[in-house]
Amino acid sequence: MRGTGVLWTGASQFVKKAVGNMKAVVITQAGGPEVLKLLDVEEPKLGEKEVMIKVAASALNRADCLQRQGKYPPPPGASLYPGLECSGVIEALGQGVQKWKVGDQVCALLGGGGYSEKINVPEGQVMPLPKGVSLLEAAALPEVTCTVWSTVFMTSKLTAGESFLVHGGSSGIGTFAIQIAKAKGCKVFCTVGKQDKAEFCKKLGADVVINYKEQDFVQVIKQETDGKGVNVILDHIGASYIQKNLDALSMDGRLFIIGLMGGAVGQINLAPIISKRLTVQGAGLRSRTTEKKNEIVGEVVKNVWPEVEAGRVKPIVHCSIPMAEAGKAHELMESSAHCGKILLVNQN
Repeated sequence: MRGTGVLWTGASQFVKKAVGNMKAVVITQAGGPEVLKLLDVEEPKLGEKEVMIKVAASALNRADCLQRQGKYPPPPGASLYPGLECSGVIEALGQGVQKWKVGDQVCALLGGGGYSEKINVPEGQVMPLPKGVSLLEAAALPEVTCTVWSTVFMTSKLTAGESFLVHGGSSGIGTFAIQIAKAKGCKVFCTVGKQDKAEFCKKLGADVVINYKEQDFVQVIKQETDGKGVNVILDHIGASYIQKNLDALSMDGRLFIIGLMGGAVGQINLAPIISKRLTVQGAGLRSRTTEKKNEIVGEVVKNVWPEVEAGRVKPIVHCSIPMAEAGKAHELMESSAHCGKILLVNQN
């Protein structure tokens, strides 16, 4: 994925002189939401086996906030602008592209650059819109579907009849994970911090919703599973939850860690890993190879899109905000007042 953008080090920064006709949300320096500015920038150059997408909408992810703070730089070769997913219309094809044509409405998994008017994407990371999903709504799907399917199903092998816990049930990841696990025949647990979010998750299909501010999720899970625990946990908290997650897992349970909001360093009792034959894994999606992303995208279209088209899984959009107001969108995300995905929409 090729892109150009802002170069900044500490308090000094500059924007490359625009030679194309494009705007993008630029991180002008590391800091709060106010550092995000919609500026004229250079249009990216289309590479071999890439498609250029005219972006209709992008969706926020926690990683965007970390990148804005200077804590999560894009991988080599990725656009410097934030935005890990988008929907839009294919505007141009690079040499060797066979799967797509100009004018196709698509959504895509990105290494960066979704907060812009145009983005170049390897053709294997592009997906057709599921039937029944609008162009704007589709922007809410690529990152959550690829993250959850690759971790919970492809790697942790969650299967029908098993039990599953996702932390942060009202988040973008959580709202999708609840729906897809339920659609695949699993008993679904989730944690939330507010009663209104608990009700929201129940409506999505969660069997047991745990308010982590008022209840011990390990104790609730043990009560609900006759002491056995859950088979798979998807966690974005990290260190502060690691021991409780191990305690909440069943025999042969699988823990997959995708975030470190609760810290990266902690002390644990290893005994449950041995006594219960537990598997603990972790991964990020953004830094994976193009080949691996292509594989994940293919599996998502094969296994998840039919559930979306049947209405068993829906994109959950909290609100849509103009791309020029990206700072406002980041403020909303960091307040944790939302349920589902926050979209940034191009208005041209």
